[in-house]
Amino acid sequence: MLTIGAFAKACRLSPKALRLYDELDLLRPARVDPDTGYRYYAPEQLERARLVAWLRRLGMPLARIRQVCALDPGGAAREIRAYWARVEAETTARRDLALFLVDHLSQSSQSSAPSPPSQSSRSSQSSRKDTTMLELRYSALSDIGLVRDANQDTAYAGARVLAVADGCGAGGASASTAAVEALKFLDEEPLPAGGVLNVLEDAVQGAAQAVQDVAAAAGGSARDEIGTTLTAAVWTGSQLALVHIGDSRAYLLRDGELFLITHDHTVVQSLVDEGRLTPEEAVAHPQRALLLKALGGGPVPDPDLKLHDARPGDRYLLCSDGLSTVVPTEEVRRLLAAAPVPEAAARALVDAANASGGPDNVSCVVADVVEAGRR
Repeated sequence: MLTIGAFAKACRLSPKALRLYDELDLLRPARVDPDTGYRYYAPEQLERARLVAWLRRLGMPLARIRQVCALDPGGAAREIRAYWARVEAETTARRDLALFLVDHLSQSSQSSAPSPPSQSSRSSQSSRKDTTMLELRYSALSDIGLVRDANQDTAYAGARVLAVADGCGAGGASASTAAVEALKFLDEEPLPAGGVLNVLEDAVQGAAQAVQDVAAAAGGSARDEIGTTLTAAVWTGSQLALVHIGDSRAYLLRDGELFLITHDHTVVQSLVDEGRLTPEEAVAHPQRALLLKALGGGPVPDPDLKLHDARPGDRYLLCSDGLSTVVPTEEVRRLLAAAPVPEAAARALVDAANASGGPDNVSCVVADVVEAGRR
């Protein structure tokens, strides 16, 4: 039998995730000690656990994962194929609609409504976009807030790297600093064409090791309590490569609309995803800060990785939950849209969090995508 810690390390699921999957009857332990309540797993359960981890990385909801795990291998393969076909169809439909709307709004001065753009016109538009040189204007700001005794957040903005980390435990400040420091080399490192996500994923492994070193140095029971979130982006010149672990967040302000482009790795968010909580109930839930994923002394969790195509005028915000749980989303949107430069936006957001009581450390990184040479 494997302890929950050994089983988590073998299947690359965190103990917190395993406890949640036990509660949801998705992955029950083989035995639970009647006196201590400690969970033990059989080695033959590893295959199912790895399947759950892979399907979660694919983005499949837990309810559907439960259905897949109940099928024989052939049936599970068909279900996964059907799920992914649906994801691809929905993504294609949204992409085509987005391209149509961009053309429609760009040509709004014409008297007649345009037809959806042809493939040739899309190619021409893409070529024009690719010739526009883009760069970032950025600012980072971190504040202790009005309640905490120390600031365990770390915020950083450099030539390529943008990052926010929110530490926890007695060594949380050291953990968040170590995670961000491990990414800074990407400010100067040559980025391979088409491989930036692989480079970023490797860099996160380095960040995880740095945090583990901090936790190991703490020793004793403190080791298991030290950790950090990490939400970071690497600028390629036309795209942002985004990595995300935990409940810090990344937003995109585009054409006056604010979009959340990360997904919280929390127990409460997973309950919302499964329909067991409403978003309104989640806001006041007593365990809303309980993480499913974080960098710490345990196994390295699989990060969320994605690429975002950038456009001139885009404004990105990376922030700790000291902002997102205190300042309403509409107020965040308003302040981001109103500030003329990233420095002013970051200051306005931190001030808004403190004006709402400042119950936590608050950190913001704001970055504008602009045409090269523009002042």
